[in-house]
Amino acid sequence: MNTVLGGQFTSRVNMNLREDKHWSYGAGTLFWDARGPRPFLAYAPVQTDKTKESVAELIEEMRGIGGERAGDGGRAPGRAGQHDPEPARAVGDDGAVLGSIGEIVRFGFEDRYYDGYAAKVRAVSLPDVAAAARVVQPDKLAWVVAGDRAKIEAGLRSSASAR
Repeated sequence: MNTVLGGQFTSRVNMNLREDKHWSYGAGTLFWDARGPRPFLAYAPVQTDKTKESVAELIEEMRGIGGERAGDGGRAPGRAGQHDPEPARAVGDDGAVLGSIGEIVRFGFEDRYYDGYAAKVRAVSLPDVAAAARVVQPDKLAWVVAGDRAKIEAGLRSSASAR
């Protein structure tokens, strides 16, 4: 779900704010690895005069990922245009292998956790993406917006009160 929403360059958030609207050099989303609840972050350094509009677009992308926009143009949702999902860290250089071992230990995964990982990613369906998207609830997020307060506050307040 996050791969399609904002987890890579070709994700919806980046394509919207960077490629379509030209308001940002790069935008995305991520889930921070953690035991227990995982923090969700959306980031979009945008033009000051497009702050209000960019926040509105982020909210719409978050709402849409659980519905009709769960897929990615007919491509498999877990792949979303990326290369083979076999994680490089599971088969790559020393640092990548060490990272995989660290994840296995940190999160208590079975020793062979990455065996068959690519097949599991390819098996992700649109209903799986929609189900995973339920954790992203833009109306329940704490929003942190940095910028020139005098230039962005009024627009953000007006859009927040409109919801």
